[in-house]
Amino acid sequence: MKDRDQKKKDLDALHAELEKAKNVFLTGYEKMTVQQDFDLRKAIRGVGGSYQVIKNNIAEKAAEGTPSEALIKDLAGMTSMAYTTGDPVALAKALTAYAKNVPTFTFKAGMVEGRVIDIKQVQDLANMPPREEILAKVLFLINASAQRLVTAISGVGRNLAVVVDQAAKENKFKAE
Repeated sequence: MKDRDQKKKDLDALHAELEKAKNVFLTGYEKMTVQQDFDLRKAIRGVGGSYQVIKNNIAEKAAEGTPSEALIKDLAGMTSMAYTTGDPVALAKALTAYAKNVPTFTFKAGMVEGRVIDIKQVQDLANMPPREEILAKVLFLINASAQRLVTAISGVGRNLAVVVDQAAKENKFKAE
């Protein structure tokens, strides 16, 4: 049994985590085996996230004054929390992939970049391409425009050189 000081430390630690976390997913974990829980924690760590089982009333107290306050209010049932300060898409993908394999693992709600989202939006988020892929596409589009501009500019010079070369071969530049 934890004493009052230890409970206060746990509450403060959870409060600090919730202040830092931009992306939080609340889940239900009823009837999961120890091995399933271990696999879930491993998958979440693999994408740079954290996972913990929370008591609803402690989580509600810890969330006071944090961006996730609206999300954690009025929780019911067995609740666990996955959170990250990094890529929310990667965490959502890991959680949805896990939920497909373990039907007892359910979503309750989520928060992405400080905005509360529902279960449908969590699924939509999981279907998005990863952050790195989106950035690569944006950089490609920026680079493609620059390449086209360079090609057009060099084309003018190349065409001028061809015309001058043809004129020189046909002796169009005669000194009179």
